Amino acid sequence: MIRPRTLRPAFLPLALGGALLGVTTLGYADDNPATQTTSPDILLGPLFNDVQSAKLFPDQKTFADAVPKSDPLMILADYRMQHTQSSFDLRHFVEMNFTLPAEGEKYVPPAGQSLREHIDDLWPVLTRTTDKASNKWDSLLPLPKPYVVPGGRFREVYYWDSYFTMLGLAESDHWDKISDMVDNFAYEIDTFGHIPNGNRSYYLSRSQPPFFSLMVELLATHDSDALKKYRPQMEKEYAYWMAGVDALQPGQANKRVVKLDDGAVLNRYWDDRDTPRPESWLDDVNTAKSNPNRPATEIYRDLRSAAASGWDFSSRWMDDPQKLGTIRTTSIVPVDLNALMFKMEKLLARASQESGDAASASKYETLATARQKAIESHLWNDKEGWYADYDLKSKKVRNQLTAAALFPLYVKAAAQDRAEKVAAATSSRLLKPGGIATTTVNSGQQWDAPNGWAPLQWVAAEGLQNYGQEKVSMDVTWRFLKNVQHTYDREKKLVEKYDVSTTGTGGGGGEYPLQDGFGWSNGVTLKMLDRVCPKEKPCDSVPENRPAANDEVAPVKASAQ
Repeated sequence: MIRPRTLRPAFLPLALGGALLGVTTLGYADDNPATQTTSPDILLGPLFNDVQSAKLFPDQKTFADAVPKSDPLMILADYRMQHTQSSFDLRHFVEMNFTLPAEGEKYVPPAGQSLREHIDDLWPVLTRTTDKASNKWDSLLPLPKPYVVPGGRFREVYYWDSYFTMLGLAESDHWDKISDMVDNFAYEIDTFGHIPNGNRSYYLSRSQPPFFSLMVELLATHDSDALKKYRPQMEKEYAYWMAGVDALQPGQANKRVVKLDDGAVLNRYWDDRDTPRPESWLDDVNTAKSNPNRPATEIYRDLRSAAASGWDFSSRWMDDPQKLGTIRTTSIVPVDLNALMFKMEKLLARASQESGDAASASKYETLATARQKAIESHLWNDKEGWYADYDLKSKKVRNQLTAAALFPLYVKAAAQDRAEKVAAATSSRLLKPGGIATTTVNSGQQWDAPNGWAPLQWVAAEGLQNYGQEKVSMDVTWRFLKNVQHTYDREKKLVEKYDVSTTGTGGGGGEYPLQDGFGWSNGVTLKMLDRVCPKEKPCDSVPENRPAANDEVAPVKASAQ
């Protein structure tokens, strides 16, 4: 069992998922009293709770994004005085005191647009500029440069989404936008100590899958000095993920880092707060109420930590796939996160080397080697033949096959023989008519079957190709592209997720309706279009016939690094 490590008085012990873990009492807001970074549920207290409980808006994110027209303390004082009066109208009170987020204009593409033309035209539609806050109580955090949002209800920039969006921006030759977004993320690291889930005050208590170093690596293909330029922010982000590691004893955990019984150091997802998420407040409250045998704070932190993973929600984090209240994200060591941490260490070594700092380069190479060994020892299921998550409660690797198994291949951390086994499992169990399924479980959660997500399609296709598995890689690429094309032909839009059990259908499940736009689907689609068509003859839509895998230039087989 993971034991607590109290590193400073701000930490309190709290039983979570069968483990005692350190927690901060009020989350991120109190760490920066000079800036307005307080989450709206804290600013507005009982008013926020009452509005969300009353279901004034179909989407709970609406009120979380609403902007107070005056000092929230004054609004709250007025509310306390008025709300017990018989004539009080909560909806009217909200309308008088808050500016609600505007409905996004429905983008209507010109008739006859190809898939590529549609995506290229969407980049300016999805670009936002918020160098100044609309007022100091807005939950939207201003960023110095323009950025691309996913679309739909997602009116802000999201961390891991942005990497896959950038892949498409690169295909469209929008290096200026990529540079701006990398600058924004560097600014967030310098300002907040990490990249939050999104640029909202209520997202500051957590991050998301750490793709910043990969963004810098992408930019370095256009700007050779990028790794040197952003090395300080890469190191700061690494420090955020590894905070507390030096004080840990075997079998202990602190926030995002764990030390296993054999001394292996790995990471997990974590949120500094243990309250309902403001953007899904009532959903979280109801989830906790339906599971009275668990402390509500424990459930809230595990829900928040799943949001930090990007997989919100999935049977991957749950004891019972049909009961969200059995979620225990903080007691699971994710294989994809640790693959990304390995990649971060490798890129820090490269950035250090390019900066002339051989000692730091050696340090990060040593850390990457140790993590790779830990991945192979603890995150490989030898019986099943795939990479999987590690369970801190049972102290063993889990059995479930998910698309996260492809991440060690994506970052070239896998041994060749194991990559071949993962390829076989992907082909036989995850590959469907419309791409790869997120998991093999149908739970009703959006990060489960039958849904397929663009970032996971790209990780799979690229990871498989890294290890010479061209046929399976092309199968993933082709099937997902046909899914996207068929949906676009019918609906003239790209969507957040797709049903891969067929082709031409958007995905379902989760806490909100299917969103269109959509940043990472756009980015991955452009990358895949350029994979299936030769560079000398690029295609604007998915061709009629699937290219044979051996028509591609066979890559050099990667070996474990």
